[in-house]
Amino acid sequence: SVSQAENSGCRGEWIRSPPPPPQLSVLSGCAIIVRGQPRGGPPPERQINLSNIRAGALARRAAQGQPDSKDTPDEPWAFQAREFLRKKLIGKEVCFTVEYKNMHREYGMVYLGKDTTGENIAESLVSEGLATVRREGFRGNNPEQARLCDLEDQSKASKKGLWSEGGGAQTIRNIKYTIENPRNFVDSLHQKPINAIIEHVRDGSVVRALLLPDYYLVTVMLSGIKCPTFKREGDGTETPEPFAAEARFFTESRLLQRDVQIILESCPNQIILGTILHPNGNITELLLKEGFARCVDWSMAVYTQGAEKLRAAERSAKERKVRIWKDYVAPTANLDQKDRQFVAKVMQVVNADAMVVKLNSGEYKTIHLSSIRPPRNEGENKDKDKRFRPLYDIPYMFEAREFLRKKLIGKKVNVTVDYIRAATGPGEGTPAFPERTCATVTIGGINIAEALVSKGLATVIRYRQDDDQRSSHYDELLAAEARAIKNGKGLHSKKEVPIHRVADISGETQKAKQFLPFLQRAGRSEAVVEYVFSGSRLKLYMPKETCLITFLLAGIECPRSSRNTPGGVQVAEPFSDEAMLFTKELVLQREVEVEVESMDKAGNFIGWLHIEGVNLSVALVENALSKVHFTAERSAYYKTLVAAEEGCRQRKEKVWANYEEKPVEEVVHLSEEKERVANYKPVYVTEITDTLHFYAQDVETGSQLENLMETMRAEIAAQPPVEGSYSPRRGDYCIAKFADGEWYRARVEKVESPAKVHVFYIDYGNREVVSSTRLAPIPPAFSTRTLPVQATEYTFAFIQVPQDEDARADVVDCVVRDIQNSQCLLNVEYSGATCPHVTIQFGDTKDDVGLGLVKEGLVMVDVRKEKHLQKMVTEYLNSQESAKSARLNIWRYGDFRADDADEFGYSR
Repeated sequence: SVSQAENSGCRGEWIRSPPPPPQLSVLSGCAIIVRGQPRGGPPPERQINLSNIRAGALARRAAQGQPDSKDTPDEPWAFQAREFLRKKLIGKEVCFTVEYKNMHREYGMVYLGKDTTGENIAESLVSEGLATVRREGFRGNNPEQARLCDLEDQSKASKKGLWSEGGGAQTIRNIKYTIENPRNFVDSLHQKPINAIIEHVRDGSVVRALLLPDYYLVTVMLSGIKCPTFKREGDGTETPEPFAAEARFFTESRLLQRDVQIILESCPNQIILGTILHPNGNITELLLKEGFARCVDWSMAVYTQGAEKLRAAERSAKERKVRIWKDYVAPTANLDQKDRQFVAKVMQVVNADAMVVKLNSGEYKTIHLSSIRPPRNEGENKDKDKRFRPLYDIPYMFEAREFLRKKLIGKKVNVTVDYIRAATGPGEGTPAFPERTCATVTIGGINIAEALVSKGLATVIRYRQDDDQRSSHYDELLAAEARAIKNGKGLHSKKEVPIHRVADISGETQKAKQFLPFLQRAGRSEAVVEYVFSGSRLKLYMPKETCLITFLLAGIECPRSSRNTPGGVQVAEPFSDEAMLFTKELVLQREVEVEVESMDKAGNFIGWLHIEGVNLSVALVENALSKVHFTAERSAYYKTLVAAEEGCRQRKEKVWANYEEKPVEEVVHLSEEKERVANYKPVYVTEITDTLHFYAQDVETGSQLENLMETMRAEIAAQPPVEGSYSPRRGDYCIAKFADGEWYRARVEKVESPAKVHVFYIDYGNREVVSSTRLAPIPPAFSTRTLPVQATEYTFAFIQVPQDEDARADVVDCVVRDIQNSQCLLNVEYSGATCPHVTIQFGDTKDDVGLGLVKEGLVMVDVRKEKHLQKMVTEYLNSQESAKSARLNIWRYGDFRADDADEFGYSR
């Protein structure tokens, strides 16, 4: 029978077009394997042995697992015979005739070309002295056999090949099957191309190659990719993964027994990684492009021919859904093109791996940088009493945030969404995460994530090989991380980690008081806006002073946002959200200058904030989002503020929408008519302080408090809190066990140590220093939202308390004796710096308690100027004169104030 087989790749570049399907390989100097036309998969193989001749046997390695077996070397001229055939046949068209079959072997003649008129391969071998003729089997007068004998005689006469002098010892290869130190061997080649012959293809991406000229037989895995493989089962059989056989045939048909060059690129864990170079193309890229392989991150880094080409080839196969990607769905397949790629303005940097951007539509969107992880806290928080602040307490988090803030805030960036990370529920030790949009963000052609990683301010997330949800520039991120590690940058540095000792003096009145003169003298100070609470209330970071302060804008009255108060949720005023958004867009995370003028009683600084020449107070008024406050009259910006306000008021914009001018006369008339209002309400006095302030409960809500306490104590008795499990923090509401053994609602005022916690009993007004073991979290059902704080602080109106300690103690004792733990009547007369000033009457006699103290000469009168209070002030002054005349208590030595006012701290 006559058949033909042709090896692939002989016509043009096989990287551009599929090769001609038939294929052959050379087993030895007298045996070849041919394959027919592939139909629906790799074609079957057929071995043809050349009849009438014999070539030398090639070297064989000792059988693995059999200690007695030894390596068998080449017979003389065997390798030269194999090479003669390989070079003559591989890539050429041949035809063959089968003469006879012996057991499972077929013997015949092979001709170069399309028919038997071509060169007879057996004759060529014999004439070159590379094979001997099997004369013992000749019968009769066979012209072909006779010609072989003649050619052999001529070869002998010419002393060619086997018939040359010396026996051919020089033709025996010294094959090295193992390399003692593969890594050193690979490194010694310095990634220079080395000549080789591909001897065997194990799967699409793993080959056995003979390195020339030293005859190292090595297994090489293609760098950067992996093809489906053949899994070896327990019984020795192999099970191919989908497309494993096709991938192997794809590589075999292009590379088997070809002369190639190999760049040996790396050797991790004794595995040699390399790239095979062939004049017709790069098999690594082609396997990816045809969907026979996928990219592999761990070996991609060593690929020397450009990792981006491999990713592009894989992307092409995915888009066409070929072979292993037939069921592929892109991570952003459900997104419109406009949602996949867009330009946006960065408004805020969150931690060090995310940002809030403003789209052209005005919508805000949070974007996470793909495939990177911000700095993390490795150890436990050592100082349990100290509040953990990730931005300052996690090493390099502040540097990473600052890098992004300085580079991006207020700038337009290009966003390419790589994947949407689905929301996850809380697991063991892991928090819940909402859905995340992960993207590559670039500005001026710079990939921000790559820049962050290269500075050692973030690390690259490692993925499972089949996890496609990753950055579209993942290889650049890995390369940037490798550079950062090599150069010891940031997180990879061996130096001491930077520590940021940032004092938060928001709400710390004492610290704020000490700091105020310093800021006032400084004039304009640099600051960074860290947070916007409302249109006019901000948290600032002062870089020179390394502290955080709460800053209120001076000179304006801005609509208040909704907030929780002891009395419940305070509803937001109109345009409060617009004012907050305006301030956020203008100053959040920007570098600004502030002028501090004063501070309020809560430790918040008040002043003016400037950004790029714009005064934020003026800007809010100009945009009709604030009104001018009377306190602005003293400032240099008053005229600008009033002019800006006037325009908005006339146009009735925003906060002025419902404005109606009122006649001036009406205001004057009202102020003249104002009189003292006597609206006494019943209260229960629970606590008197050393400064003569007192706390009282409203009698009307007394029953609610009793019910709440009863229910709360019953619940605590049923489920007692675990002693010592509560970790108190300043400002926390909690429950505390009083000396009577009962639990009461309280607020933590100061934590000196776990054994010394200062608490204030919010429903009674008394204070105590307790151990944290006597504290527990307040059950939600009994919080201040259910029932507001019941003890309200008051002080006496029209009264000045003596500075002398003994005199003051006499007054406090008298008041404690008279009204503590008793029901009285209370009327608010005027407001004070810390609490309302009131007059209080005994519940039974209705006598004025404060007036009684004046009559007894225990206190002095505080003279108020308000017209509507003059009647009361006169009554108090007359009583003081009577006490003076009778030389009672503080007046027993006469009017001491005239000469000694300054010395004793009294003022008239």
